[in-house]
Amino acid sequence: MSQDCLFCKISNGDIPSEMIYQDDEVFVIKDLYPKADVHLLVIPRLHIASLEQLETAHDALLGRILRRLPELAREQGLEEGFRTIINTGKGSGQEIFHLHIHLMGGKRMPGFA
Repeated sequence: MSQDCLFCKISNGDIPSEMIYQDDEVFVIKDLYPKADVHLLVIPRLHIASLEQLETAHDALLGRILRRLPELAREQGLEEGFRTIINTGKGSGQEIFHLHIHLMGGKRMPGFA
């Protein structure tokens, strides 16, 4: 855990958030500034700053998260498909340096410029 990390504080219960799903390794919250009808953040509890910091020891955790994404999408009514985005580094738009996956879908979806 990082003392000043927003997602670590949410994971710890120090900051309230609308939990969509949680277990011992992962939690899912609604994005505060949604860019789509459904916009969730899928976040490992373990503090990993970004994809660049992944190690072999994280393989099972990431595999588990990726397998859970379609289930979360279906639970949110995204039967026609969904988008996942992982921003990595400041140049990509990553604002919170704790690995997280954006799960997005619905009729109001941003395009790629």
